[in-house]
Amino acid sequence: MHYRPARLDRAASNELSRRASTPRIAANGVGWLPVPGWELSWLWSGFSTRMGGVSRAYCADDVQGELNLGFTAHDNREAVAANRRLLVEAVTGDASTPLVTVQQFHSNLVVRVTAADAQRERPWKADGVITNNPGLLLAALTADCIPVLVADRKRRAVGAFHAGWRGTMKRIVENGVGRMRLEFGSRPEDLVAAIGPGIGQCCYAVGEEVFSEFESQFTYGHELFREVYDSDVMRTKYPMLFLTRRAPGHSLIAPSLHVDLIEANRRQLMAAGVAERAIQIVGGCTQCQPKLFYSHRGSRGHAGRMMAVIGLRGL
Repeated sequence: MHYRPARLDRAASNELSRRASTPRIAANGVGWLPVPGWELSWLWSGFSTRMGGVSRAYCADDVQGELNLGFTAHDNREAVAANRRLLVEAVTGDASTPLVTVQQFHSNLVVRVTAADAQRERPWKADGVITNNPGLLLAALTADCIPVLVADRKRRAVGAFHAGWRGTMKRIVENGVGRMRLEFGSRPEDLVAAIGPGIGQCCYAVGEEVFSEFESQFTYGHELFREVYDSDVMRTKYPMLFLTRRAPGHSLIAPSLHVDLIEANRRQLMAAGVAERAIQIVGGCTQCQPKLFYSHRGSRGHAGRMMAVIGLRGL
C-alpha cells in the first residue's frame, strides 16, 4: 500500500509552467538557449531546441527542417550527424569540435572522458560525463528528462548529466558532483550549475509508486509533489459538463499527482554543496512548448532528442 499525506499543495497546471526565454539564433539557423551569465572566456555551454537543422522525421509539413540530435529509429543518421555539427558550430564556432556523448540508461554512472572518446565506436554506458580537457564538448541527450550542466570556475572542469525520474532517484547529479570532487579536486563552493528544459511539474503526472519512491529516498520528498487540477478552459467555463456520479454525487474529476524534477535536481545540487545562488534554472517545459522542444510524453514516443552541451574552450 502506498502512503501519502491526506493533503498536498494544490495548483492548476498553468500556474506551474516555466516558460523558456527566446532562443538565440545562430548564423547557421540553429536556435539554442545560452545560460544567463555564463558568457565566460573559458567556457562553452547551452541547451538546444528543435529549431533549425535538416531533419524531416518529426517536423510539420510547413517546416523546412529540425534539429533532432538523437540517432532515433525514425530519422536518417546522416541528417542527425549534420545536425550535431550544426549545434557544435553554433555553440563553439567550429563544427569540427569533438562532441562526446554516452549511451544513457537512467543510471547514476558517471564517466571521465577525453577527446579520444568522441571517436569511440560504442559510447560509454553512463548518464553523466565529466572532463577537464579543453577543446571538446560534452553532451546529455533529452526529450523530457532534466539536463544539468556543472562547471568548476577554479579548477576548470565541467560535467553534463541526464536526470529522468529514475536517475534523479539514484542521485545522478549528486554523484556527478562527487566524481568531480574526486577526479579534479573540485570544491562545491567553486561550482556553478544550470538546469535546462525538461518536462515541468505542470505536465508531469505520475503514479503513487513514484511518490513512495521519492519519499523513501529524500527527507524533502513530499515537497516535490503537488495535486494538480486540470486547467482545461472548457472545464473551467462549463464545469457542469464534467460532473461525475462519484460520491458525493457530482464531484469533479480528482486531481492528479505531479512531481517537480527540476526542483528535485536543484535540491541535489545544493545537497552536494553547490550554492543556491550559483544554480541557474533556464526554464522551458518540453511538453508545454512543443514548437520549441521535443517531448517524448507529449508526442507519445514519436520524438527527436535535444542536447545540453558544455565544454572548456580550446587553448
